Amino acid sequence: MDEINACIAANAEQEELVDQPEVVRNVVRVTGPFTVEGVKPEELSLDEDGLFDPTPNEFEDDVEVAVQDEGQNILSYLAQMVSLIRMDGVTFPNTTRTKFARIESLFEQGSGSTIHAEAAWEGAADGEPNNVAIAFGPQYGPVTAHQVEELVRASRRYDELVIAGFSFDAAAAAAIQESQHPKLKIHMAHIRPDAGPGMEGLLKDTPNSQLFTVFGQPEIKVDEVEDGEYQVKLLGVDIYDPLKGEVKSSGADKVAAWFLDSDFDGRCFCITQAFFPNQDAWDKIAKSLGSTANAEAFAAFKGTVSLPFPVGKHKRIAVKVIDPRGNEVMAIAQLGDGR
Repeated sequence: MDEINACIAANAEQEELVDQPEVVRNVVRVTGPFTVEGVKPEELSLDEDGLFDPTPNEFEDDVEVAVQDEGQNILSYLAQMVSLIRMDGVTFPNTTRTKFARIESLFEQGSGSTIHAEAAWEGAADGEPNNVAIAFGPQYGPVTAHQVEELVRASRRYDELVIAGFSFDAAAAAAIQESQHPKLKIHMAHIRPDAGPGMEGLLKDTPNSQLFTVFGQPEIKVDEVEDGEYQVKLLGVDIYDPLKGEVKSSGADKVAAWFLDSDFDGRCFCITQAFFPNQDAWDKIAKSLGSTANAEAFAAFKGTVSLPFPVGKHKRIAVKVIDPRGNEVMAIAQLGDGR
């Protein structure tokens, strides 16, 4: 070990590390919310006797206790989510809150279904389809495409499906869009972060808490321009009214931000172009920063039409839209031969 350390000392570049950085007081740093996610726990297998650890482990009793505790935590989490959505309902993009006339928990009945509850909208017209499935994402981490695919398969006898999660990965958002069917309307509902585990007792019980908010589907148009390049135009956001069964479209100028991935691989969303149509919030930030923001730069990114771009390797694009509340949703389109 001494020889290795001597070799490193003789060949590596020396760098002085300090723990007292210089403070620059005339610079304002702006940041937004962030999440801390744990490392994925060890996977367990399932047999007729329940969950078990397939790898050799000398602490088998501890593993069994941990599995029991994890099961209790999941049941407690699902019970909390069902209680909150029963109390608060779902808020749609037009600020219309729709509550449920009834909600029945399925996980408590030991059905083993990926659907955690079934419900019916309050105020729905007589004779209208009103059989709603509800599922929640994990306590820590995003809703995945695999979960979405399982839910769609399990929701064949329902009219609507509400998938509520603290976040959705790009593949899950793509799977929701591709799974939309005339007989099954899927709603992607974002759960407010302070409704998560460990936040009990900190929620403000107000009539406008908006714990579960749904964002509509982006409405886009893709045109082929000169030299085989393409251009995307954001037309607006489709908003669905579950009580009337109608889809309305809001203007693109009301969108806080939208981003383009001109070569979407189906898994990771990479921003290649960014636009900020509704700049009210940015004006407030510029004012807070003492007019240090570049107004001309923001004006250049105010449009709803992208710059021309060539067809990528995957022949597919993705458009991600952010509303003023921070909710995001994505639309996908094929290009060229993949159309």
